[in-house]
Amino acid sequence: MSLLLSGDSMRTKERKTLGEAAGEMLVGKKGRSRYAEAWRLYQRWARGEFDIVDPSPPRSLAGYLARIDHSLWLYTSLSIMLITIALVEVTESIPYALPLRYFFGSLFVLFLPGYALVEALYPDERELAPLERLALSIGLSLAVVPLIGLLLNYTPWGIRLEPVMASLAVFTLIMLMVASYRKQRLALLKASAIS
Repeated sequence: MSLLLSGDSMRTKERKTLGEAAGEMLVGKKGRSRYAEAWRLYQRWARGEFDIVDPSPPRSLAGYLARIDHSLWLYTSLSIMLITIALVEVTESIPYALPLRYFFGSLFVLFLPGYALVEALYPDERELAPLERLALSIGLSLAVVPLIGLLLNYTPWGIRLEPVMASLAVFTLIMLMVASYRKQRLALLKASAIS
């Protein structure tokens, strides 16, 4: 797979593969390390001087989910969710796994619901800086989890471990699927705008 770079600051909106353009930008700079040049390249991308576009984006949601280069964030989130659920079930019989349960449980409650919501609301990576994305994820989790708990309080299941875990998992899964759909549509839109 090759990615294309395009932008106003490049000569006549010239299209190059990511490797070619990055190689040209990183080679021949005297007195600067490759790390410093890579950081400068990232900052130029973040300011919108050029864009990195997949020339053959996935045409469907299933295609998006099948391409790990587009959906690694989704599989990482799902893995954390499944590990947490497994640890909750296993720690009764394996007590030395309790510290792992606390770690993954904290991520599951304090980060994942907000992260999924942020990804659904802001599918473009450039809309928020990574630190803003992290802060919003934690803040929205702290807002969403009590609301889910409040709703559970008025159901026959009440606020117990299993209903809370199941409802958080369902909410997170729905938001992750909405975010995947929006990211797939955005990749298609960017590719059509370039061609």
